[in-house]
Amino acid sequence: MIDIVAEMFSYAFLVRAVVVGLLVSLCAALLGVSLVLKRYSMIGDGLSHVGFGSLAIATAMNAAPLIVSIPVVVLTAFLLLRVSENSKIKGDAAIALISTSSMAIGVVTISLTTGMNTDVCNYMFGSILAMSRSDVSLSIALAVMVMTLFVLFYNKIFAVTFDENFARATGVNVGLYNMLIAFLTAITIVLGMRMMGAMLISSLITFPALTSMRVCKKFRTVTICSGFISVICFFVGVVISYLYATPTGASVVIMNIMAFLLFWAINSIAKIIKRRKNA
Repeated sequence: MIDIVAEMFSYAFLVRAVVVGLLVSLCAALLGVSLVLKRYSMIGDGLSHVGFGSLAIATAMNAAPLIVSIPVVVLTAFLLLRVSENSKIKGDAAIALISTSSMAIGVVTISLTTGMNTDVCNYMFGSILAMSRSDVSLSIALAVMVMTLFVLFYNKIFAVTFDENFARATGVNVGLYNMLIAFLTAITIVLGMRMMGAMLISSLITFPALTSMRVCKKFRTVTICSGFISVICFFVGVVISYLYATPTGASVVIMNIMAFLLFWAINSIAKIIKRRKNA
């Protein structure tokens, strides 16, 4: 195992991919707990489709993908938040409306410019070769910013996650911190979708949170456990992808599925033991 990891790290592109992937996985896991508890987890799927559309337009314009995608996805996250709070269109319907429209625009843009080539597959399902050196530098800086803001405002995020009405009554600016969560989620989605793809990036948000909730019950322990699960699943997924030449994004998702099943089994066994003790 050590020899395999050493061999992997002899390739510069794999080092870049692993560093960025671990940071993005950690960011997604931290935010995923709040998003799952607030029932906003599907916003990740919607924003990834918007990211696909913006990446397609950036490619057609020969512009830097991240520089174009980040502001577009952030503005969309704010729009979805505002629509779900103040509009007659419910949140899930708004996400479906915007995500499908963005996907259609992206596909048409690519078909009219570069054509339906392998780039489309890379955008849809991710590619470990997609990270350039400039992308890596920007991704690391933004990932560190996301984690720093999450830690600084952890208590406020915790408050608005569990009870918005109580948080509002205690003087917390609920709208501001909901916007902060949306902003951090948008940044994380854009950073991760180059590697995981538009179809799979939302798994980094939902799986670790749901997995850790099988065993952990407190917000802090769920968040910490979610971070560990996400990082481990990503690293093991990359190793498997390297060994068997499987798509990176899909390999990471399969590792997350296996972790979820393992924690679900542990939870089920613990419940059975508890029932027998109480019987």
